[in-house]
Amino acid sequence: MGRLRRLIAHEKIEGRILLVRGEKVILDSDLAKLYGVPTRRLNEQVRRNKDRFPGDFMFQLTFEETAALRSQDETSKGRGGRRYAPLVFTEQGVAMLSSVLHSERAVRVNIEIMRAFVRLRAMAYSYKDLAHKIHALEQKYDTQFKDVFNAIRALMVPPPGGPKHRIGFRPLLDERGE
Repeated sequence: MGRLRRLIAHEKIEGRILLVRGEKVILDSDLAKLYGVPTRRLNEQVRRNKDRFPGDFMFQLTFEETAALRSQDETSKGRGGRRYAPLVFTEQGVAMLSSVLHSERAVRVNIEIMRAFVRLRAMAYSYKDLAHKIHALEQKYDTQFKDVFNAIRALMVPPPGGPKHRIGFRPLLDERGE
């Protein structure tokens, strides 16, 4: 198990989780790399077991979504690229993949991927909680710190007339002023 964890760092998995159509998903090609199989084989197994992958487990990207990913260097470009838009798998779809790939590695990789999804969900909850606490503090202490907030806002306003002194490097001028 330690060898697999070294092989698949948590950051490596979490960095492959994308937000598409409001769902956290992983591309078929990224999953294939993690499982150590060709993308073609992964998709072949999914097609053979189509009834195990409803729309909320897996879906194919649209042309626009694929183009947006290409612009972010998420999928291959140019010649030799894919003929079809990639498939993406939600957390439930990833869990189902281990049942169709039938390998010990697939099961172990799925466990690590599930842990990554859980960590991301926990981070999202902690961010929401922190935002609520900050908002509550602002509501509670706004009147007491009104002068401080006003002073900060005043410091943020640039002085009238622009900067008086040029900031930065000034080259030395020769006798002709050049």
